[in-house]
Amino acid sequence: MTIHSKHLALAGAVAAGLAQFAGAAHAQEQEKCYGVAMAGENGCAAGPGTTCAGTASVDYQGNAWTLVPAGTCAEIDLPAMADGAPRMGSLEPLMRDLPKG
Repeated sequence: MTIHSKHLALAGAVAAGLAQFAGAAHAQEQEKCYGVAMAGENGCAAGPGTTCAGTASVDYQGNAWTLVPAGTCAEIDLPAMADGAPRMGSLEPLMRDLPKG
């Protein structure tokens, strides 16, 4: 291996390490927010009525989550529920807007 090849290999290893660090920092800046995902746009491991990512069948399904910037979940502007009650996101699963059945 030439010295040039060694430098390229070292630079690649450093870049890969920095990319992993940046990815971990980014993941720490987000949190699961329940009740804000549109149908078919939820994250994985949603509640009953879903099997994984993209399987929520109801808009704003209370037991389905999506990642949002940390600290913003309760501030997301959502339309009111059919009865006029306010609809908010939550850091815990909600028992509202669940699929029928």
